[in-house]
Amino acid sequence: MHIIEIFGRILISALFIVEAIKKVFNPDMGMMYMSDHGVPEILFYPSIAFELIVPLLLIAGYKIKIAASMLALFVLTVTLIFHAPHAFSDGMQLTTLLKNFAIIGGLLIIISNKPQVCSFDYYLENKK
Repeated sequence: MHIIEIFGRILISALFIVEAIKKVFNPDMGMMYMSDHGVPEILFYPSIAFELIVPLLLIAGYKIKIAASMLALFVLTVTLIFHAPHAFSDGMQLTTLLKNFAIIGGLLIIISNKPQVCSFDYYLENKK
């Protein structure tokens, strides 16, 4: 069953990594989308770094609870800024809002569980 946890962490992290890579190859679109929603463009590159580094920590199983918490807060923030204002007038935005809530739910499950065998946290905890 421990292998299922690592697959779950990989799948949930893949979303963030793919989005970061898309932003790298199309920065103008990402910056325009951010500025259209009142988000300063200066946050564009830090968001790419965040979307690459934190999911990799989650996959590796290092500081899982912190990484999952940071990702959950990130998704909540993005949801409130970009999707919630239009969710009830645009069906696609509602779908995205609900998808993001599902992602947050998955991250909360990760936060609530103890580190398993397929993680650095498990080995660091049991090394004592």
